[in-house]
Amino acid sequence: DQSVIASLLAVFSDFRTDFTIDDVTDLSQYGLDDPTAAIHLETADSTYDVLVGDESQMDSQRYISLGDGSVYLAAADPLDSYNVLLAGLIQNDEVPYFGDVTSLNFSGDVSYAVTYEADSGKSYDADDVYFTTLNGSTLALDTSRVSSYLNTLEYLSLTDFVTYAADDDHLDAYGLDDPELTVTVNYTDTDSEGTETAKTFTLSVSRDPSQKDSEPDEDDPDSITAYVRVEDSAIVYQITGSEYLELLACAKNDLRHQALLWAAFTDITQVDVTLDGESYTFTVQTEGDEHTWYYGEEKLSVEDFQSALTGLTADTFTTTQPDGKEELRLTVHLDNESFPSVELVLYRYDGRYCLATVDGTPTAYVLRSSVMKLVEAVNAIVLQ
Repeated sequence: DQSVIASLLAVFSDFRTDFTIDDVTDLSQYGLDDPTAAIHLETADSTYDVLVGDESQMDSQRYISLGDGSVYLAAADPLDSYNVLLAGLIQNDEVPYFGDVTSLNFSGDVSYAVTYEADSGKSYDADDVYFTTLNGSTLALDTSRVSSYLNTLEYLSLTDFVTYAADDDHLDAYGLDDPELTVTVNYTDTDSEGTETAKTFTLSVSRDPSQKDSEPDEDDPDSITAYVRVEDSAIVYQITGSEYLELLACAKNDLRHQALLWAAFTDITQVDVTLDGESYTFTVQTEGDEHTWYYGEEKLSVEDFQSALTGLTADTFTTTQPDGKEELRLTVHLDNESFPSVELVLYRYDGRYCLATVDGTPTAYVLRSSVMKLVEAVNAIVLQ
């Protein structure tokens, strides 16, 4: 790091002493026979060897020898700057602030691409701007989850280097010759004058080769030894097990919406419900910011229904076709030209889970208790 080196050199660009002891014959009196530090400097014309000894008992100033037969009391202790490890001198790689991300690419154990598309009309939530594909169809990702992942990258601590001169042997030793994951972020950087520049950032991640054949223990992150490398940098860093787990949590199912229905509740205009062979319709009348729900002519209080509907979340995503009894069917009509309605069907799976389909596509296992909460909320409305 050039700024750190400059600060080290600055110590001797104006080096002052408070006292001089001439004609010294016994350097051991000052701790200079076995110095605390030896600093060697060279210029084009001269060389300097600075020995740093003990501190004086009277005023705790450092004894210094320049090899000229005298011992000096330094006005400022050079060890205040020079008591530094190599790790403190290296120009570490930096993760940039990504600005406007245009795409994300994952390769390795996870392999797919994410694109940024504002106002795409590909989701019923206008906040959805990150998309990928799943089984040939467009999948809207959860903007907050993608943003959180990008923050994990941006705030990654790259300080604990294990080598600053990585060659093929080093990369093999740290598992980075064949990384478990490589993340590439394409983004647009805008400078102070408003000039936009397309840039790319790449990070490779891997566990220690001795651990690659086993699943990482998510309950014991400290047991994980993992490394990262920026671009083609010669520096390899060790990261924490927790950081490793956060970086590897980038599969489509990690970044997609966990809720079965993530539309704004205020965008709902009608809900058709089928329960136990009976059909019911809840309607919404909107005046300005006021949304009034009705069942027939009766006004409704829908707080419990809203909580239960928006609380339907995936415990595990699946593509398994349902073969159990239909528990509940809802067609949610939306104030959205591209997505006028969404159909949710919950099927019995076992005592703990129901299997949910969204618009006819098997999507997720949902806790049966969450489904029963919604059933109870519907019954509270239609049976009152």
